[in-house]
Amino acid sequence: MDPFEVRMQFVALLRRLDASQHSIRKVVSFAVKFFPPCGEDLWDCIVEETQKGSINSRINILYFLDSLCETCLLVKTHANAIGNTEKASSNMYVDLVARDLGTIVKNVVPPGVEGSPNLVSTKQILETWRSKRVIDPQILDSVISSFDNRTDSGEPDNDAPTVRKTFAPLPRQEIFKRIEEDRERHKRLRERRWVQPITHNTITEMQAPPLTSFMPLTEKEDGDRELSIDIEFDNEWETLSDWNEDDDEACAEENALCFPDPPGEMAMDLD
Repeated sequence: MDPFEVRMQFVALLRRLDASQHSIRKVVSFAVKFFPPCGEDLWDCIVEETQKGSINSRINILYFLDSLCETCLLVKTHANAIGNTEKASSNMYVDLVARDLGTIVKNVVPPGVEGSPNLVSTKQILETWRSKRVIDPQILDSVISSFDNRTDSGEPDNDAPTVRKTFAPLPRQEIFKRIEEDRERHKRLRERRWVQPITHNTITEMQAPPLTSFMPLTEKEDGDRELSIDIEFDNEWETLSDWNEDDDEACAEENALCFPDPPGEMAMDLD
């Protein structure tokens, strides 16, 4: 298949993309398969469709990018395990997403009323990428902070690379379609919340993971070698509050449940 035909088929798949996992996996498989010969061309198609498509199709493309990044990192992990140095040294589309993330987000969530239906879902995806370290947290922080810098006047940003200059209300059929697709996406998002961050280490899937106490300590600077358990611990540690009186009361209640006082005896003073 020549590059032109690859591009035409990929554009057709993107324009038929919906919120179903079957549709997303089909486009992801096509993009990963033809990355070596046509990766940059396919990426240009993705960026163009986020500019030209409807507001519903743009958020579908962002969820497609979520699955695409996850698949690329799993391909890299498998390449590390089998010793394929060529694939192991490449993040494939993840590097392209990180490079053009600002442009993608501006297209998916244009300023004003037009972009408001995609705002919450876009923030959820970006937060998921940050918690799983899919993309550099500094890049994600700058993109997320750009939402707070937008004005509420509803006037479009002159620098935003968007083709549509006016906003027309969505047809009734499109509104109902969007409601059903949002249900599908939110269901998928709830299913993935308990999943550990994507691991980039070379432990194969056939190998039983060691106990946490025997795992080596890793830091953020280790990059691909950072363990999932360390990423998960850091995410929990950042949201943990300081010790206070409520924690003392909670410990006392748990202690009373575990070690109740025998009848007729006074409670021991632990102060």
